[in-house]
Amino acid sequence: MRRIIAFMYGVAAYVVFLGTFLYAIGFVGNVGVPRSIDSGTEGSFGQALLLNTLLLALFAAQHSGMARQGFKQWWTKFVPQPIERSTYVLLSSLALLFLFWQWRPMGGLVWEVNGPLGRLLLRLLFGLGCGIVLVTVLPGFQTQEGNFQWLPG
Repeated sequence: MRRIIAFMYGVAAYVVFLGTFLYAIGFVGNVGVPRSIDSGTEGSFGQALLLNTLLLALFAAQHSGMARQGFKQWWTKFVPQPIERSTYVLLSSLALLFLFWQWRPMGGLVWEVNGPLGRLLLRLLFGLGCGIVLVTVLPGFQTQEGNFQWLPG
């Protein structure tokens, strides 16, 4: 029974991750999501920069900190080892969703491509990059050590 619950928890964590990842594509690409990197009311550049930096730092600390071997050894004293990775994935997804929710637009134009062919090429490269990342996080592509390789069956 515990294995079934752990499996269902893992599936739920992965579904949350997949939704978060797909939202991230829309967030960064400014397409198809209610709130993206440039949406919202612009406020003070300094306040937006500070808040966005803190949001990125929070995500980086959580994501990198929980990936450390020492943290995992400590963490598995409280969280059973079979669901440790699922919990990491779930908490990373929640931290990223919090970042999307609280992100503030900073205004300004960093760069722009005016030609339709250039825009198409950039969209294709963006889609290709997102596709590569998505495929590498699908079950069967990653070993426990984090090395990417196809693990059939």
